[in-house]
Amino acid sequence: MPLLPITDPAIDLDQRYASADNITGKPIYDRAVALLHPDAHAALLRAAGLAAAQGLRLHLFDAYRPVAAQWQLWQTLPAPDFIADPRRGSAHSRGVAVDLTLATAGRVPLEMGTGFDDMTPQSGHARTDIPVPAQHNRLLLLGLMAAAGWRHNPREWWHYNLPDPAAYPLIDDAADGRLLMDLR
Repeated sequence: MPLLPITDPAIDLDQRYASADNITGKPIYDRAVALLHPDAHAALLRAAGLAAAQGLRLHLFDAYRPVAAQWQLWQTLPAPDFIADPRRGSAHSRGVAVDLTLATAGRVPLEMGTGFDDMTPQSGHARTDIPVPAQHNRLLLLGLMAAAGWRHNPREWWHYNLPDPAAYPLIDDAADGRLLMDLR
């Protein structure tokens, strides 16, 4: 099944792995293209509609991730609590996961207490030791995403995947991977 590009005007793209602004400190993707499995694409559009009803936007950091990119993340931080071991497969490499936050109608990301890819205990959903507005924003994101059919990662406020991601095959087709990175 082909991956679908995310082009909805209600979703801001901030593909962090196409820039050096990520945990590796260097671009992983050559191109800032966000792709998803059709099931995940539909669920993301549902979430965007729910956010819009609250006067908010989705601000997307990552979606489909080729297995080669997953290896680069694993080599930077081989911590299974935060980075999926590429030998087991990642929900991102199946096209059924997103990393995102909420933003105002003016495209300003909401405060979440930590940054994206902050691989520390502070990034967990149930933290009460972060500012109350950040707690509220995390819960708002959680509610919108859950209502749209997503499951959260309790350790990362930004990560959501479809239920039972292992039911979806890993996608490492060179044609799909080349959309994001040079797989020489």
